[in-house]
Amino acid sequence: MKRVEKEAFVTEFQEKVRETPTLYLTDFTGLDVQSITELRRQLRESGAEYVVVKNRLAKRALTDLEVPDLSEFLTGPTGVIVAKDGPVPPAKTLVEFAKKHEDRPAFKVGVLENAIVDVSQFERIAKLPSREELLAQLAGALEAPMAALAGALEGKLQEAAGLLEALRQEKEQEG
Repeated sequence: MKRVEKEAFVTEFQEKVRETPTLYLTDFTGLDVQSITELRRQLRESGAEYVVVKNRLAKRALTDLEVPDLSEFLTGPTGVIVAKDGPVPPAKTLVEFAKKHEDRPAFKVGVLENAIVDVSQFERIAKLPSREELLAQLAGALEAPMAALAGALEGKLQEAAGLLEALRQEKEQEG
């Protein structure tokens, strides 16, 4: 790679990192080109991008950014998942992909909102429901009390209507 290409890579990688609050570093040892291509496709569908990086260039790019020091994790073959649409979908995709490919790629470390994410935290993120599922759960949680309130109000309205009808009938009998 020529110097100009290296500088272009560093600049482009910095822009990608600036645009997202979530990065996952992986070790893709043992994956062939076809598998990495499939992983890239699946991650793209989940709103992320998989970038194979040269560790030295990644260190240079990350040095100028406000992210935790990841230099100890930038060893061996490194692929970086740049999660544009939130941390959960790419984490789920990576875990599912790794199950089918002998635990490859292996998760190294992540960064979420400038905080380090270790393996156990990553596994918890991967188990979270998607944003859409959480919104549906929230809507259901908000709907239940409203439905109960509407039912109670309707019952009281019917009770009041019944009392008015009884009062009208009583007046008709008197008059």
